Amino acid sequence: MIRIKSFDGGEIDAYIALPAAGFGPGIVVLQEIFGVNQFMRDVCDWYAVHGFVAICPDLFWRQEAGVQLTDQTEADVGKAFQLYQGLDIAKAVEDSAAAVDSLRKHPACSGRVGAVGFCLGGNLAWLLSVRFKPDCAVGYYGVGIEKTLNEASGLASPLILHIAGKDDHCPPEAQKQIHAALDSNPLVTIHEYPDSEHAFSRRGRHYDADAAELAHLRSLEFFVRNLAGEGFASAQKSLSDRWDEHVKYEFATRDTEATLKTMVGDAYVNHVPVLTGGVGQQQLREFYSQRFIPQMPPDTSMTPVSRTIGLDRVVDEMVFEFTHTIKMDWMLPGVAPTNRHVKIPLIVVVHFRDGKLAHEHIYWDQASVLVQLGLIDATNLPVAGVETAEKVLDPKLPANELMKR
Repeated sequence: MIRIKSFDGGEIDAYIALPAAGFGPGIVVLQEIFGVNQFMRDVCDWYAVHGFVAICPDLFWRQEAGVQLTDQTEADVGKAFQLYQGLDIAKAVEDSAAAVDSLRKHPACSGRVGAVGFCLGGNLAWLLSVRFKPDCAVGYYGVGIEKTLNEASGLASPLILHIAGKDDHCPPEAQKQIHAALDSNPLVTIHEYPDSEHAFSRRGRHYDADAAELAHLRSLEFFVRNLAGEGFASAQKSLSDRWDEHVKYEFATRDTEATLKTMVGDAYVNHVPVLTGGVGQQQLREFYSQRFIPQMPPDTSMTPVSRTIGLDRVVDEMVFEFTHTIKMDWMLPGVAPTNRHVKIPLIVVVHFRDGKLAHEHIYWDQASVLVQLGLIDATNLPVAGVETAEKVLDPKLPANELMKR
């Protein structure tokens, strides 16, 4: 949770979910009448997985802070409607705008911020768009939009409205009014779900999985198109830079504590061919300080081949090269130094969480290593030695040589 300032000086609690890169464009999630409950937090988490910094402000804070209700009991539903009826809509819109402003200034945010709201929040997303200036907004089955269509001239940024055809809180006449007022506006896109009911995107008695998936994908594409810009590129650069920093501490400065500071507390490392590494800071501190950093041969080098950067991970392909002059428990446990040279392709899959490394999966062909050390006779086995690395660096080298034996 974080706290944001309202325009009139109050403090609003807000749930925040960060993308794996720790940086990205922002989305303010506007609540239903049930408060900042699990569904709202799940929405934030979903957008964070897809590269956005998402916050959900507590818009009932002026009446009662920390409301978390469901639609599963009459008592919760009754209280939700009581809070809704007592809500000062104008203030709620201002508080939504304060959340947008606060998120724009957050160090994890690229500065571009949109909003998405559900039910009550769907109406607030509409009002936020016409009264303030989010970079874009999405409203799911907003309640009461037809009452303020006279404010449509204030709209200055792209807006999507998801309308459920069988929504008893937005009946056919209200839907007709919305279409009449907004269909001609180039900033507005209205998506209809004719067979869906109110709250079709929330798991419950009106949940429509197909409609929900379609609406979410439309919203995600909309936010990527209108918010991402250089934001995702910056987020990807952040992942790449953090990985480079981690490698620098491992191989250049050889600093265990600095290495660990680039990782989350429950991070793990798995050298897949030999199952070395560790889980958690304590095991990794021992592994890095005793088995990995001091057991790296002095002539170790890495030749980059490719790097793929996603929303929450980096995949590095390289050729790893060394002379086996010291013991290397992390790669060759129990094998005394052979003084032979090794050159192998190596893949590292790095997953990130909250801007730090969460895990490393490291793969190489151990048979190729053992062939180059003279510990495996490749004459009658389908394995290769240094040729595996050489062909990665020069794809034109001969293929299918083992088949010819």
